[in-house]
Amino acid sequence: MMPEMPEVETVRRGLEEIVIGKIVSSVTVTWPRIIQAEGGVEAFETRMPGQQLEKVGRVGKFLLFYWTEVTWIAHLRMEGKYLYESTESPVDQYTHVICHLTDGHDLRYRDVRKFGRIHMVEKADTEAEIAKLKLGPEPNDLTFDYLQKRFDKTTRSIKAVLLDQGVIAGIGNIYADEILFAAKIHPEQSARSLYDEEIQAIITESRRIMASAIEVGGTTIRTYTNTFGENGQFADYLKAYGKKGQPCPRCGTEIEKISVAKRGTHFCPYCQRIHLAVKYITSSI
Repeated sequence: MMPEMPEVETVRRGLEEIVIGKIVSSVTVTWPRIIQAEGGVEAFETRMPGQQLEKVGRVGKFLLFYWTEVTWIAHLRMEGKYLYESTESPVDQYTHVICHLTDGHDLRYRDVRKFGRIHMVEKADTEAEIAKLKLGPEPNDLTFDYLQKRFDKTTRSIKAVLLDQGVIAGIGNIYADEILFAAKIHPEQSARSLYDEEIQAIITESRRIMASAIEVGGTTIRTYTNTFGENGQFADYLKAYGKKGQPCPRCGTEIEKISVAKRGTHFCPYCQRIHLAVKYITSSI
């Protein structure tokens, strides 16, 4: 699974707890493609020594490492992990970026698939670089008027729209399924056909579900762990995602799995029904 907002926020909190104030003494990069920086890996390895980590932020699914003079805008992709380990501990083949710290520990980036990225930019350019990501608001910042306008401009399914980071930042496949299940909306329902109460339900449930997932450290389906190597516990609370063939907790109908927006999608065919786009029907009389 690709870490979504709750998992990235959990990683951020762990890093803030153990790495703030640490100073880099040297850097080792074994897979250059992970690094995106003006001047390439050589510039990264030259610039990072002496940098002190001041803050770890987050926007959508991106981590923001604020060092003394530079910022990392980092994405974990499928299996990226940041670990704080003793410099003396063995380094495995999947650890591709190591910041050796002056306290005798390393900040290590481990990524089995090598899909993750660390984009180093000058600190003064941070906001401009974040703007280039063109992310929509996060669930807590959503308003009814904003969503209604965005939905009205698309013919896509609501599942596809929820996965669009330019509309809402931070929601991925797992939480899109859970939000739509909680809101009783079919994933293939056209976003522009949603009733006002359904739009409000998406706002309410996205906030509730994301907050609940963050509270228990996110969702571990296969490989996700936080900075301390701990699994997220929200898998114990999932109602639809990964429940194909199991009874719906509301009505008992078997949960089905289909493909929507090229993603495996779980829903209850009884509780989540496609309805007529009444809003857009005009009388011919």
